Amino acid sequence: MSVLQRCGLALSLALAWSVASARASGEQLERGNGPEPSTLDAHRCQEVACGNVLRDLYEGLVTEDARGRLVPGIAQRWTVSADGRTWTFVLRDGLRWSNGQPLDAPQIVASFRRAFAPATAAPFGELFDALTNAQAVQAGTLPPSALGVAAPDARSVVFTLTRSASLPALLTLPIAFPVYLPAVARFGAQHTRPGQLVSNGPYRLAAWTPQANLVVEKNPRFHDAARVAIERVRFQVTEDAAAELQRFAAGDLHLTEVVPPQPLASLRARFGAQLRISPYIGAFWLGMNLTRAPLQEQPQLREALSLAVDRDILTRHVTGLGETPAYGIVPPGIAGYTPASATWSTLTQAQRESRARALYRAAGYSNDKPLVIELRYNTSTPHRRLALAVAAMWRQVLGVQVRLRNEEWKVFVGNRKQRVITQVFRGGWIADVPDAGNFLAAFGSDGPLNWTGYDDAGFRARLAKADAAKSEAARNAWLHAAEVRLLNANAVVPLYFYTSKHLVSEQVVGFEANALDRHASRWLHLRR
Repeated sequence: MSVLQRCGLALSLALAWSVASARASGEQLERGNGPEPSTLDAHRCQEVACGNVLRDLYEGLVTEDARGRLVPGIAQRWTVSADGRTWTFVLRDGLRWSNGQPLDAPQIVASFRRAFAPATAAPFGELFDALTNAQAVQAGTLPPSALGVAAPDARSVVFTLTRSASLPALLTLPIAFPVYLPAVARFGAQHTRPGQLVSNGPYRLAAWTPQANLVVEKNPRFHDAARVAIERVRFQVTEDAAAELQRFAAGDLHLTEVVPPQPLASLRARFGAQLRISPYIGAFWLGMNLTRAPLQEQPQLREALSLAVDRDILTRHVTGLGETPAYGIVPPGIAGYTPASATWSTLTQAQRESRARALYRAAGYSNDKPLVIELRYNTSTPHRRLALAVAAMWRQVLGVQVRLRNEEWKVFVGNRKQRVITQVFRGGWIADVPDAGNFLAAFGSDGPLNWTGYDDAGFRARLAKADAAKSEAARNAWLHAAEVRLLNANAVVPLYFYTSKHLVSEQVVGFEANALDRHASRWLHLRR
């Protein structure tokens, strides 16, 4: 054995001993996290995998406790004007970045300006449509300095809105996290790498092994570090849900990101109270690319594809963990909002399939001239099972020839956003805030989240009416009207409403169910 080999072996043994020692002492939490995070740039994050990590690395002005309730973050308090359009946040005293540098209000303002600058292309910028000049800044028609956020002094951040809106919930999103701009200036896109990422949350980035895992360690400069119990957290890449389950069963994980489709009774028999299933504000749908053939200008064909899917079979036999059939975009459980449903949702499945065949023929397709279409999804056992089931239904009911396309997460996200090669694709939305508008806003612009390319002036007009509404009831009524119009266009195929599904080790204390399924590591500890 060469010297290099001996050194490498020694390093591997030392690392293994370190990890084992940390696990034995209860210092390291092992979390499944789904696919490889597409980025750790907080302003560019658009999926759960990066959001989970970023909520450990950063803290915004407002944050959430273990039960999902809004609590002070780096702001110790806030006030709102009588008209709901001016919000003032007062920072905690003595805030520090993970490198020890002071964090003040002007830096937070500068970070917001960077988030909304056109070059950043922040995917969630459109959710801040009420923030003064936010849309114009993102579009490049106004400079970032025109954004409705200011720092009158070192500890105050003031937001001005064009209408009354509940701003604190939006400030829990990664786009609102303060990013350390000196690191961005020095390292550019590489500011997210270990040794270069400077954060302000309960943890700091220690290591990142692509397609394997990401390790964060306790940040001693965090304002509430004394109450952060777990020293290190390792986020494991677990795209294969079945393999993730086996790793949990073997004791390699304390917490899974998902649970693969299996009979619920057998899962409960095997894992007992470690299986955690709870309501979740999320909708799963298949998107259709409306900017290209064969689905462009084919509303009858799109409706036929939606009608041909038996959602009861999907939720009973394919997903099978408490999900409910979906005939709309916005899930139940949002206070004050009545979700819309497709006009045909009250038909029997036999009636739906009969109508589907008639529409399919009217669109110019038949057994002799079948539709040939691609269904694209990211690597995942549940997504593969679902795609196979939908493809079988389309083939059986209509005679459609479906080509399944499986892609690694980052490739899939890029293709979906570009709308060039996609036809039908895995979509859906997990609530960022418990608000119906959060599920609809992406369809109202040509932004990076409008994966279907849906473009309808009537839909946008209804969203605008909702934005201008004087009461919450009127706003929800206009949002409902917008959802109805979107459903009538058959831009997506609603399939089911989510439940959150995790396996949680008996060693983990502090894991609480919440409607947004967010579980920051700072609220957890390990039973010794």
